[in-house]
Amino acid sequence: MEVTAIYLFLWLNSLHSAYTLVSVTVAPNRSQFFKYERFSVSCEGEEGGGALAGWIVMKKMEDGEESPCSSPCSITAAFPATDSGDYWCQSVLGATSNSVNIAVTDGSVILHSPVLPVMEGGAVTLLCVPKEKAPPFILAVNFYKDGLLVSRSSTPQITVHGISRSDEGFYKCNVSGGGESPSSWLRVRAPPAGQNAPSPGMTLHRLVCHVTVGVPYLVSTIILGLIYRDRKKGDTHMCTDTHTHIHMMLSTCRSTHTYIF
Repeated sequence: MEVTAIYLFLWLNSLHSAYTLVSVTVAPNRSQFFKYERFSVSCEGEEGGGALAGWIVMKKMEDGEESPCSSPCSITAAFPATDSGDYWCQSVLGATSNSVNIAVTDGSVILHSPVLPVMEGGAVTLLCVPKEKAPPFILAVNFYKDGLLVSRSSTPQITVHGISRSDEGFYKCNVSGGGESPSSWLRVRAPPAGQNAPSPGMTLHRLVCHVTVGVPYLVSTIILGLIYRDRKKGDTHMCTDTHTHIHMMLSTCRSTHTYIF
């Protein structure tokens, strides 16, 4: 029984490790790439520190096909049909991380926007990059959010300060006379706990994680407690029986001694 309890504890500990908070990261940190560019996708823990054992990168292409890749998943020459899509991390026990969408284009313009969520209250810079060096006579670079023009600039970048949830959306850009980029979703996340109240989605996510991890530990604690109680009860009975037996032997010895003398 004791050996079984130890194995149960080790199994629950491995289950807890599988539910460690993991996120998918992309290097370089952007969501759009030109055809034949190089990028990599990897799985990292909440504290960073490189790839995690037991986790792989999964990708889902635009046609719906899913396929695994090692972590880091290195793309040495990106193609629109095979490397555009959703990427996420998955453990051997089936736990999953957040997902990111990567667009690979054979067009003439891409938008450099962060692939990971940006923090509320911070700033984000969007950069419109033509495949070929822009000629000096280009007069305007247009930035769009959800299909609506939000900025017209003579420079290829804009910076949005004081990011809020209302800034989430699909962004794209075009260069006057140079083409248009694909659209990419900009995500905004709440600050770390203690700076501001977390969003309801984050609260629910953490609640599910704590319940998933806490319940097995509670069950294992109860089982180990019952095992300890039963063993202690057995030791108590053994001690009582031994004490009674010794007492009877002493009584017999006293009776014999009295009879001899």
